[in-house]
Amino acid sequence: MAAAEVFSPTAAAAAQQQQRGKAASQAWRAVVGWIGFLLQVLLQILRGTPSCAQLLSFVGFRYPLLSGPAASEPSPEVAFMPLRSEIPADVAPAPATPPDSLGRLTVVLDLDETLVSAYESSSLPAIVRTQAVEAGLHCFDMECISSDKDVDGKQKVNHVTVFERPGLHEFLQKTSEFADLILFTAGLEGYARPLVDRIDVHNRFRLRLYRPSTVTTEFREHVKDLSCVSKDFCRMVIVDNNPFSFILQPLNGIPCVPFSAGQHSDDQLMTVIFPLLKHLSVQKDVRPVLYERFHMPEWFQKHGIPQTNQAV
Repeated sequence: MAAAEVFSPTAAAAAQQQQRGKAASQAWRAVVGWIGFLLQVLLQILRGTPSCAQLLSFVGFRYPLLSGPAASEPSPEVAFMPLRSEIPADVAPAPATPPDSLGRLTVVLDLDETLVSAYESSSLPAIVRTQAVEAGLHCFDMECISSDKDVDGKQKVNHVTVFERPGLHEFLQKTSEFADLILFTAGLEGYARPLVDRIDVHNRFRLRLYRPSTVTTEFREHVKDLSCVSKDFCRMVIVDNNPFSFILQPLNGIPCVPFSAGQHSDDQLMTVIFPLLKHLSVQKDVRPVLYERFHMPEWFQKHGIPQTNQAV
């Protein structure tokens, strides 16, 4: 026969006492935990007002945007704003000042289709002018002396409408802060001089050169030989919409997109040319940089013009 189970009042009382001890211990640990939490909150208050995310983290909750795997998979309810790829111009760090030993950069600028676009007023369709002005292009009318003469032997006066390339005045002002500006145009002085007087009211051009200063080569006429400006080509560049203008110094040339009255949203001066000039202003020799960017000697060779003896 199996032994009968014997009920013991003493054992039952001991079991109940043990359960009450465990419950009291759990309650005490909970109290200690909350006391610790309140102390942490108090410390945060003493150090500074805690954020909602910090308070929730103390009791075991986590914001998905703070840390952990959830941060790499954002909630669809959260709209993330992508970081700007460029520093805004008003907070961008100022570029380093070129060492005094480098001196100022010399920037030779073409006129027509580089800084402005000019038309004989009588041949300019009214719709072209209207659309350009409505789009924000600045233009003006002027008179200039023609190389032609009338039947009485007097020189003719031409009426010209000139459109300024967007950003022209800002470009001249900012570039003149670190460079000596020189105007070099294949246009005649009778036309170009009054035009430049209008766009250069602050006399930022240190020198103006007109058609008589250009040279004729076996490949092209009206070539701009930079040696008439300086024999030192290390710190000199020429910006021209016609690359054939600088075939004698291909490593100093910056070809630019031609400008016309129909290009209402053109931004070449300030977004393309100016940053490049700023970069060149801190180079001891501009030619290696320009060669790597444009490879002008090879471009001329493709157009049947042999490479000059100008070293890379």
